[in-house]
Amino acid sequence: MDSPDQCASRLSRKRKFEYQEDDGTLDLDDLNQDLLEKVLSWLPTSAFFRLTSVCKRWKSVADSTSFKLACSEIPSRQPWFFMVGSCLDKSVVFDSTESKWKQLNHPSFLRKDLGFMPVASSGGLICFRNASGDFIVSNPMTGSFRELPHTENQTVHAIVMQSSPGPCHSFELVLVCGEFPRLSFKTFNSALNRWGDANPLSKNHHDSGEIEEDAVYFLSKAGNLVSTNMLRSPSKQYSSVTTMKNGNEIVYFLSSSGAVVACDLTSKCFSEYPRLLPIWSEYSIDIVECRGEMIAVVLSEFFESASLRMWRYDEGNRSWQQVMAMPPAMAHEFYGKKVDINCLGAGDRILICLNSSELFRYILYDSVGNEWTELPTCDVKGEVMEFMSAFSFEPRIEASV
Repeated sequence: MDSPDQCASRLSRKRKFEYQEDDGTLDLDDLNQDLLEKVLSWLPTSAFFRLTSVCKRWKSVADSTSFKLACSEIPSRQPWFFMVGSCLDKSVVFDSTESKWKQLNHPSFLRKDLGFMPVASSGGLICFRNASGDFIVSNPMTGSFRELPHTENQTVHAIVMQSSPGPCHSFELVLVCGEFPRLSFKTFNSALNRWGDANPLSKNHHDSGEIEEDAVYFLSKAGNLVSTNMLRSPSKQYSSVTTMKNGNEIVYFLSSSGAVVACDLTSKCFSEYPRLLPIWSEYSIDIVECRGEMIAVVLSEFFESASLRMWRYDEGNRSWQQVMAMPPAMAHEFYGKKVDINCLGAGDRILICLNSSELFRYILYDSVGNEWTELPTCDVKGEVMEFMSAFSFEPRIEASV
């Protein structure tokens, strides 16, 4: 099967389809505009942008309203990963379709205010937030953006974004706020352009555990004093995922002590899951959504070796079950390096960013083929870029804000 580049190259040279009928061949130029746009809408986004240089007619397609409508009818596109470094002075993405690093035009609002940090993404959009609690939603492909109405700046534990595909594009932003145990959530609706009222969340009566928000200190195996209050990448301090379970919308996030908290927005209650490892075990943890489930990714050390494992929570038994583990030969490199992991799920894949003062690695896990692939380093003008985390989005030029 041809790669997208080979397909694009062949189309740009010949621009025709081969048929077996008596009339021979049919040039793409002979197609009416509507059919041409439908054909081009199925191309990978990066391939389409290259093909716009083929001729004036194809270039005009890019700005066509009907072409964007045709693109919106494509059910899904392979994800791109918007990479987050120590300073948001560049927009660097990893194209999972072509397995290449790319640079996008930097959004104008980021050029003016580097205080905005990506905090959530969905569909073709990424949401940014600054220290004042202001939100901006942007399409990284087109650079278009929208400032959301200001909302009260309070303690935020989780930020979840959801978008609806199709020509009538809309999105919602959900915030889980408050001080334990008095939690609440509120939603911004893009169609109404306003925030809804706060909805209180009660503690699940089946959950007898107490949320531990105060720091817990313990001695590590090396005798060092360790605090379980996690110092995460600023872009991941609101690390959260959402799933649908039995018709209920569940938002999961990590408390400051590293415990997984589940908020049922439908039943308006929350609970804390049991710890994966004892409080005195040193580990880094993050949560992702993969194939409709919440998965906890844990990097820990045991018997002078490092282990990266993935866990699923069994509600019936109130216990964690291991579902996957990184090959030991690959995970051992992280032993003793005090590595922090920041992960995200994108369909069947999980991207794991591993960072410490000694190393940085980016591992892409394919849950279907059970394949672990290390991404190449990213060179920008001869400089190797180091990223702390990432957000996934679909490269959709039609996604509007």
